[in-house]
Amino acid sequence: MNEQTLQLMTWLIPGMPLLAFFVIALVAHRNRTLSWVIAWIAIMSSLVMSWTVAINVLSRGLHALEEHPVEISSMIDWIPLGDFFQGQWLRIGVGVDPLSAIMLLMVSTATTMIFIYSVGYHNWGHGLGKHKGEPQHDMTEEPLLARFFGYMCLFAGSMLLLVVADNLLLLFVGWELMGFCSYSLIGFWYARQYPDPADMPIPRIPPRNAAVKAFMTTRIADVVMLLGIVFMWTTFGTLNFSEAFTVEQFEHVIELVGFTGLGIMTLMLFTGTVGKSAQWPLHVWLPDAMEGPTPVSAIIHAAAMVSAGIFMLLRIFPLIAVSLEGAPWVGLVIAAIGAFTAIMASTIAVAQYDVKAVLAYSTISQLGFMVAAIGLGAYVAAAFHLITHAFFKALLFLASGSVIHGMEHGAIHAHDHHHDPQDMRNMGGLRKKMPITFWTFLIGGLALSGFPFITAGFWSKDEIFADAWYQWSHDEKMLALIVFITLAAAAFLTAFYTMRQISLTFLGKPRTALAEDASESSRFMTIPLMILAVFAVAVGWVGIPDNFLGTDGIFTNFFHHYIGAQYYHLMEELHGLHLVGHAFETLPFSWVPLIASLAVALGGLALGWGIYARRPLKSGEADPMVRTLGPVFGFLNNKWGWDGLYDKLFIRPTVWFSENVAYQFIDKGIIDGMLHFVARTTYALAAYFKRFEEVVISNGVDWIKDRFLSGAREFRYLQTGKVQEYALISVFIATALAIVMLLINSGWLANIF
Repeated sequence: MNEQTLQLMTWLIPGMPLLAFFVIALVAHRNRTLSWVIAWIAIMSSLVMSWTVAINVLSRGLHALEEHPVEISSMIDWIPLGDFFQGQWLRIGVGVDPLSAIMLLMVSTATTMIFIYSVGYHNWGHGLGKHKGEPQHDMTEEPLLARFFGYMCLFAGSMLLLVVADNLLLLFVGWELMGFCSYSLIGFWYARQYPDPADMPIPRIPPRNAAVKAFMTTRIADVVMLLGIVFMWTTFGTLNFSEAFTVEQFEHVIELVGFTGLGIMTLMLFTGTVGKSAQWPLHVWLPDAMEGPTPVSAIIHAAAMVSAGIFMLLRIFPLIAVSLEGAPWVGLVIAAIGAFTAIMASTIAVAQYDVKAVLAYSTISQLGFMVAAIGLGAYVAAAFHLITHAFFKALLFLASGSVIHGMEHGAIHAHDHHHDPQDMRNMGGLRKKMPITFWTFLIGGLALSGFPFITAGFWSKDEIFADAWYQWSHDEKMLALIVFITLAAAAFLTAFYTMRQISLTFLGKPRTALAEDASESSRFMTIPLMILAVFAVAVGWVGIPDNFLGTDGIFTNFFHHYIGAQYYHLMEELHGLHLVGHAFETLPFSWVPLIASLAVALGGLALGWGIYARRPLKSGEADPMVRTLGPVFGFLNNKWGWDGLYDKLFIRPTVWFSENVAYQFIDKGIIDGMLHFVARTTYALAAYFKRFEEVVISNGVDWIKDRFLSGAREFRYLQTGKVQEYALISVFIATALAIVMLLINSGWLANIF
């Protein structure tokens, strides 16, 4: 396939879903079926083009990729920069290299499965459900159903735009579009309200509040990230990745701002990931984002949104690598936040009852694994776990949505609307009621737990452990040892709470009428689950280490070689200048990380099996962990109290400041006072000018007019209209003038004066 065709396809990959959004919004918004058909056509077109472009790039061989990492590139002029920049243009474009090629495969595939699943999830149209004639899903809360697929198209298009963007500004455009989409889709059921949290078994906030919370939390991080983008523009002089990340540019920037400035720039950009990928302390928005429909949860947690934060770090990894070498505190900050987030979120997931909340905190924890790996410089390991996690987490969320869907059908049949269909305490026994959902959920759960040698999660987590252990054993980095121990503990808890979730949901006997009458979901929902289950297992096999178990040549780590080719030559040159350490090298095999992976995965699963599966929970029976942990369980169930702490530290002071200082003092006191002063002054001046106008102008003119009229009235008496009187007066005047002239001529009048 020629280069021009591939370039056009690369533009169309995000273009098709974005176009579908406008078509649905402007044309098809009144037709539900037409809306999802348009969405399907758009996303499947992007799927075909993504696979075509990605396979074309990855099939060119490692040597070609190392020589020319950006294989497909196309740029256009976008914004004129003005005379100061000598008439130059800000250029944007698309580019596909090994990293973006792998991301295109993941995003397009996972998103397509979510789109297919969504039709069955909402039961749009008669006959889509498995049992025809049965009560359908309640649609009273969905006044504009076409809006859902419109926003989903915009969401998918934004993520694909972010993936193929060849510069940080265009990436940020897709980044912000996703922020808008997440706000719109989290609050999709904006009219839904909940009772007082004290009266709810699982306290929740309404979708509208959850959407605002997500939007505001991520905007805090995005402002700092935008400042980092400005900082990068002013120092590098470009936002294009291939132009900025060169040896010459790094030498120039280090001379200009030093390693300290470079580290600050890196952390400013990293702040965007803290918000978008829900890392501590900005993690609080993601669990509440579950208030949106389950397909929204899946696309946020797997295919887009949170994955975008990690992808952005991978995209700017050369900047991070140089910062790690010249300013080690940058790596300390990134790795510490990632490791702490991983262990914190995993402890919270242990004590949750909402089937989607467990997965939400699991996502936060797994993203912490990736961030910690990047903080250690483990570029390939972080990228590998990003891809594997996306597939099995999409599978788990869609399977949880299938469970909820089946429970809602059970509630309709049993006429039981008092029990929460998302509460795992109300489930049980669904293994026989929903067999396809059970087996696919089990596969996803085992992948999340890192079940050895089979699932994708094992290989990607093991590589992170291997990188951390190598840095400790080879370079004696204490940070690497701390990260290794912390992530191992988080992985153990992950396996434990996964088995807890599987046991409470599927094993034993039904604990409520909802579970008793639950039924399997439609094929629209189960077929995507089965496809994703295959990826949750097989995608990890492309990352088996070359020297696994000390062998050489048995396995080929395709993922490591292809992703490593991304920046191979650049890292070699920077290493020669002592600007970065060793990168992308094949790590020597060690039994320690392998044994740790086996121990934490199998140990956590075994502990969960012993507590929850060996003797399944019965109806009305308390959770065994409540008795075991006591007050600690309540602390974990309350999510470490972060929401309450933020409420006291930030929300309440902000509300108090808004009401008492901003409103009462600044708005009412200062601003309104100034406006009232201006108003009173204006009124006083207006009254003075009014009096001046009345007295001087109006009355003065009237006085002059009256004098003229009065004089005119006096002179009117002389104008009688009688000729005789005029003749008499004329004779009188003539006689008087004659007498005066005679007196003057005689000199008599002169003698008198």
